[in-house]
Amino acid sequence: MAAVSEPQEFSFQAEISQLLHLLAHSLYQSKEIAVRELISNASDALDKMRYVSLTEEAHRDEAPLQIVIEGQKEPRQLVIRDNGVGMTREELVANLGTIAHSGSLEFLKKAVSQNKGDLSLIGQFGVGFYSAFMLADRVRVRTRSFKETEGWEWESDGTGTFRISPAGPLERGTEVILHLKDDVSDFVEESRIRSIVRRYSSFVPHPIRLGDQVINDQKPIWVEPKSQVTEEQYLQFYQHLTHHSNESPLWHLHLAADSPFQFRSILYCPPSNIELLGFGRLEHGVSLCAKRILVQSDCRELLPDYLRFLHGIVDSEDLPLNVSRETLQDNTVIRRIRNTLVKGVLDKLNQMADQAAGGFEEFHRQFGGILREGIPSDPANRERIAKLLRFPSSDSDGAKLTSLDEYIKRAGPDQKPIYYLGGPSLASIKTSPNLEIFRRRGIEVLYLSDPIDEFVMSTMQTFDGRPLTSIDSENVELPEVEAEKKADEEPLVGTTRVLELFKAALGDRVKEVRESKRLTDSPCCLVNADGGMSSQMQRLMKMANQDFMPASRILEINPSAPLIRRLGSLSSNRDHDDFIKLCALQLWANAMLLEGTIPEPESMVARGQSFMEEAAQKRSTIIV
Repeated sequence: MAAVSEPQEFSFQAEISQLLHLLAHSLYQSKEIAVRELISNASDALDKMRYVSLTEEAHRDEAPLQIVIEGQKEPRQLVIRDNGVGMTREELVANLGTIAHSGSLEFLKKAVSQNKGDLSLIGQFGVGFYSAFMLADRVRVRTRSFKETEGWEWESDGTGTFRISPAGPLERGTEVILHLKDDVSDFVEESRIRSIVRRYSSFVPHPIRLGDQVINDQKPIWVEPKSQVTEEQYLQFYQHLTHHSNESPLWHLHLAADSPFQFRSILYCPPSNIELLGFGRLEHGVSLCAKRILVQSDCRELLPDYLRFLHGIVDSEDLPLNVSRETLQDNTVIRRIRNTLVKGVLDKLNQMADQAAGGFEEFHRQFGGILREGIPSDPANRERIAKLLRFPSSDSDGAKLTSLDEYIKRAGPDQKPIYYLGGPSLASIKTSPNLEIFRRRGIEVLYLSDPIDEFVMSTMQTFDGRPLTSIDSENVELPEVEAEKKADEEPLVGTTRVLELFKAALGDRVKEVRESKRLTDSPCCLVNADGGMSSQMQRLMKMANQDFMPASRILEINPSAPLIRRLGSLSSNRDHDDFIKLCALQLWANAMLLEGTIPEPESMVARGQSFMEEAAQKRSTIIV
């Protein structure tokens, strides 16, 4: 590319322009966050430079890595300078002209619409640098990359464009100059700067200088014995890692191992799951260090995906500094560290669950859905994860959650299976006719309204030696009880004839129509053939693949239900055959609706109107 000797003007990405407007006009109450974000960016640049100097002899430099902050009253500007890797012209265009996360703008809009000024999440969404425009009406960035001998200057007033021009010889690193707005003039005061740094950036692993003094007292608490780390230090370190200055974790875990390999770690569980807020999939939040030097941020190899919500740091003495991303995937030390971390986390969660102090319930409410992903993906720990899962059940009519162990304790001595029923919502599950015989006999059923629960049960198949059984399967086994029969039950008339007419009406819509032994009140229900997927699993498969063809179901008829008894009486007169067939179609459609599926809506509407017209005609005849 030809050398660039003249200033060039660029337009911001469209989303950046909107973002800058929001930052500048809507969220002033979080203005301190801007300083924290710029310091964090400077720290990242220093981490990268340290790594470069250790792994590339050509760029080895003995100069101490540091961040310098300077407040200038005349002209009124705040300067944040580092001697890190710096940026090339191309990197300036790419890094300071586009937005790094597709959800950032949506997040900020939501914050504005709800009148929330807390931007503590801003760093998570790749927009940290742009928070500078909360403080400044003009921002300049002077930088020289370690790869080059000449520097560049980036400048913008945040109104839609930025300019890049050659800056001649500069010291390696980056200098951000904020030309402050009138209402933040106190940001040049040493006391104000010192307060912000100590509040937000005390754990930055590089000296931050204000004049001749280092004003951050960062301490690598992960290498300290647990007995020497205070709860306040744990909290401060969490807030440093996550940039959530007003947030406390649900729990933390401090782990250490010395043999056969050495590592130190602190893991944190955040108080809320942003996946539940619609921000997409969480990214891994645990960073890997070697001898206190950052090797990789957000290292995916340290924890499985079902623990991706954890934040923290892992520091090992047994890893080379130049370990690559590819090497990490096959590194024996990493695999052993991962196994130790997973065991430690599951031990911690089991301990919380046993204490029954309410903390585990809050954890499960936020992250139980993610934890469930470990059942199909981590066979080695499947049983341990299963013990941590919680489900609503018929024992409390869905009001409380229960564990599988608690379910077994309440089950009768003759009950071997653990029964469950899936559905699109808790309300639809609770109205399922399949539950009737279980309610009558006092047999507990787990309610599975979370879509992943069906995959969990089909993957596990058993728990503690007991089969996991969906109650909408064809030949579900129930504990032996004495025959249940109403004393005043009238002889059943015409059941066989009704079954024949139902089968003729439904045709290929069902696999079979038969008399039910599970229904006590409802006229009918749908069940699945043995060996087939449960109803909920079939719905999920259909949602994932529109070409998926659900298996034919079995329609079970309750001869004792008043409607079926009445149809049985009518079946003796063949003039009523068409009416009984219409009833069959409507009862089948009703059963599908209860499970969350809308079958043949046009036919349903037509039948409903036909029934109403007939009822109205009969009513008018009676009145006349």
